[in-house]
Amino acid sequence: MTEPVEISNAELVILNVLWQQAPLLSADIVLRVQQQEDWHEKTIKTLLNRLVKKGALSFEKDGRAYSYSPILAQQDYQQRAGSKLINNLFAGSVAGLVAGFAQQGQLSDQDVAQLKAIIAEWEQQEDSSC
Repeated sequence: MTEPVEISNAELVILNVLWQQAPLLSADIVLRVQQQEDWHEKTIKTLLNRLVKKGALSFEKDGRAYSYSPILAQQDYQQRAGSKLINNLFAGSVAGLVAGFAQQGQLSDQDVAQLKAIIAEWEQQEDSSC
């Protein structure tokens, strides 16, 4: 996918189900979504159709059954949504985002360790590319 796709929160529920396991029949998607949300089957199928029109999902028809798979990769979506969030709320500053979480005490020791490892890996790549 080259163009950014706008995904609503409701559509994201559907995508999360399919990112966990795909392909899935529409009936299986309905069951899994209804375990999380109090949505009618018709609502879920409407969201599936929207995601197909947006190019985020593909489907195959086998008789009367429809099987759906994501085209939009979870990591690609997360990167785009993360960049948009950082640009819109933190003027493009990743440090501002992390600092906000740190100031609110929302970074666990594991989060800090992962951030340190990411920075160390990035610094090593930067050093080797010079």
